[in-house]
Amino acid sequence: MFNSYYTSILIFFILSTLLSFIIFALSFILSSKANDLDKISSYECGFSPFEDTKNEFNIKFYLVGILFLVFDLELSFLFPYIVSLNAVDQMVTYYMMIFLILLTVGFVYE
Repeated sequence: MFNSYYTSILIFFILSTLLSFIIFALSFILSSKANDLDKISSYECGFSPFEDTKNEFNIKFYLVGILFLVFDLELSFLFPYIVSLNAVDQMVTYYMMIFLILLTVGFVYE
C-alpha cells in the first residue's frame, strides 16, 4: 500500500509525536507546582509594567530587532540558494550578490 519511503516517514512521524507527548507528560508530572511571588508576578522586558506608559524605550531594543530581521531574512533566502547551487545558472548568482549587497548596506545604515 505505501512506498517504503513513505513508511519510514510515517514511522518517524509517529515516533516523534509519541516522544513529544511522553516528554510533555513527564515534565508535567515531575515538575514542582509551588507558586511563589516571582513566578506569579508580571515581568516584561526588564521593566515594571506598572510604571508610566509614556516612558521611551532605549533605541538598542529597536536596533536589535532590526538586526535580527536583517540576518533572518538573509538566512531565509541564502539557504535555498545554497542547497540548489549546482542547479542554478550564473544570473541567479548575480541576483544573490545584489541582494547581499543591499542587506550589507542596510546593516551599515543600521
